Amino acid sequence: MTEPLLKCVGLAKSFGDFLAVRNVSFEVYPGEIVSILGSSGSGKTTLLRLIAGLEAPSAGEVIVQGTVVSTPDKQVAPDQRAVGMVVQEYALFPHMTVEQNIAFGLHGLDSDERVARVAEVMELVQLPELGSRYPHELSGGQQQRVALARTLAPRPVTILMDEPFSNVDAGMRNEMRREVEAILRDGKTAAVFVTHDRDQAFAIADRVGIMSDGEMAQVDTPEAVYHLPVSRHVARLAGACDFLSGTVQADGTAFTEVGVFPILSAGEELGPDADVDLLIRPDDFGIEVNESGMVLLESREFRGDETMLVVTLPSGATLRCRKESFFGLPAGIRVDLVLRRPTPFAAFRS
Repeated sequence: MTEPLLKCVGLAKSFGDFLAVRNVSFEVYPGEIVSILGSSGSGKTTLLRLIAGLEAPSAGEVIVQGTVVSTPDKQVAPDQRAVGMVVQEYALFPHMTVEQNIAFGLHGLDSDERVARVAEVMELVQLPELGSRYPHELSGGQQQRVALARTLAPRPVTILMDEPFSNVDAGMRNEMRREVEAILRDGKTAAVFVTHDRDQAFAIADRVGIMSDGEMAQVDTPEAVYHLPVSRHVARLAGACDFLSGTVQADGTAFTEVGVFPILSAGEELGPDADVDLLIRPDDFGIEVNESGMVLLESREFRGDETMLVVTLPSGATLRCRKESFFGLPAGIRVDLVLRRPTPFAAFRS
């Protein structure tokens, strides 16, 4: 089996009485992109700083290519651990040209080798003609690519990216994310991508780690984190959701007020007659107009590329349903729910 390029084992970091990171363990394999998703204050940036060597852990280890580079008693210097970092401000030197910025970390190479490596990474990030420009002469997207090129130039085994698109307007964000992903994939570079933006986290990652209160609550594929979260809290962090009450049947399905559905336990074993809550995402149900339907279309919110509907069930509980942008039914009509989900629902004990 392929060995991980980066491995964190039981990492913890305290600042006085505040435990910012607690018992975090995960791996990153060659060519893999792992997104760390969490809200502000969840510990994700502190985790990156521990991996980069900018902070010493209070407990645990950071292992790079099989070598322990961080423990509470041992710290390999950041520039000696083959880990590169791209921060959200890009941190380009304003008095240096693009070529000089990229060459800055290329120690130990003679001048011909340095020139060749700078040209190679400039080609990789598609900026071969901008070497003589200064950072202030570049667009935000170009600055971001220069920062990435500078990080790639020393050939790190892993790249850490801290909110790399936060300074870019929404219209450019997806385009830049696709460009960066292509560069990382082309270079077969392992990467850890930290963000609070779940769309970006899911779009770029092979696996997603959910951080909350300093802990890594779940690390899995984007699909598993979204549809089969390990807790209600992870479910909410992963996207819009509601919960539908039900009772487990002898055949392992759950009986609810709108139908009987297959389920998978998101935690403890669920036996017959157990009261559960099914995780419902806005994509799980559609609606059909029915004057005698049991569900009321309570409200609708037009969002440009989609319309979010809120329906009220007989019990008074509400669910959200996502429909296409041109969906134009008015609120206040009766409808039926139509199941669109092809897989079992995650179920949590009530």
